Amino acid sequence: MAKISAIITAAGKNSRMEKDQLKKKLPIKNKLLLPLHNRTLIENTINNVLSSNINECIIVLGHFSDEIEKIILNIDDDRIQIVKNNPIEVGLSQSLLNGINKSNGEIVLCVAGDQPSVSKSTYNNIIDCILNSKFSEKTISILRRRKIGLLKTVKGLGMPFAANKIQLAKYLENENDNLNPILKKMFENGFIFFAIKEENEYELININRHEDYNLILNNL
Repeated sequence: MAKISAIITAAGKNSRMEKDQLKKKLPIKNKLLLPLHNRTLIENTINNVLSSNINECIIVLGHFSDEIEKIILNIDDDRIQIVKNNPIEVGLSQSLLNGINKSNGEIVLCVAGDQPSVSKSTYNNIIDCILNSKFSEKTISILRRRKIGLLKTVKGLGMPFAANKIQLAKYLENENDNLNPILKKMFENGFIFFAIKEENEYELININRHEDYNLILNNL
């Protein structure tokens, strides 16, 4: 059985959430540290990932690293490893690559820290899909945004997804961008994209703005 390394990116600037907090005259706080079910948002994301069939969990920090690291250190699981971006001002693709370069798995499960609603079952479905693929080196198993199953377009897609570590790293090198353009390039180069259905509609929400947070807080 291939070893699975989870990479959780938690290095962003928090700019959209901070803008909303200022507009609503709320205390300025990194979204990953907002409360959700008696834990912080990032703790919920990490715990869901740890409950899935992964062998290690690498968490990539950047902006607000001191505050987020304090929370992570309270989680007692020896599969966790913290990686810090240096320099701090890098795009999502470089954050992901920094985590991948510290990983030991053949397959990487790539997760955004602001996805606390994605369940253990969905992560396992993503993992199982790529493990069961006859062409696992050229397969991307990904949470759907539109269609389910074999995809003819990757428009709008992002994390979470699973991919072959070596293949993905090749496409992340020398890039400093969001993920969708990189996934598009992989698709154009013949990678197979298979979209996994969510367990519920809230799994499709990334918490970028305060209204996203309220939606998850009130419904999850």
